Amino acid sequence: MKKIDLRDRALAAEEGEYVLGLDDTGSHACYMIYGTLKPGEKDRLVKPGHGHEEIVAAMKGDLRLSGAREGTLKEGEAFHIVDETTVYLENPAGTEVVYIISGGHSADGHHHH
Repeated sequence: MKKIDLRDRALAAEEGEYVLGLDDTGSHACYMIYGTLKPGEKDRLVKPGHGHEEIVAAMKGDLRLSGAREGTLKEGEAFHIVDETTVYLENPAGTEVVYIISGGHSADGHHHH
């Protein structure tokens, strides 16, 4: 079994995210994004894209949402978005926030990852 350190890869990335997908799994069927937001960081874009859908989950800390979804996503909560829906994530706290986005192709999905 191949283990992948998602946290280290996300922290090393300029955008604070690591996409576990085709390069790691060899599959186009699904992907998962491990993301971190530093204290006060905002405007992290979540947008699945045409033919895709995603589930966004707050894993450590609460996220403030704006765009197509407004309000607070509390630790342990999730929401589902599709296609060109645009949501922005913000970390209003004084500590790091961690989220997971799982995604895949919609039923009429389009294959371009």
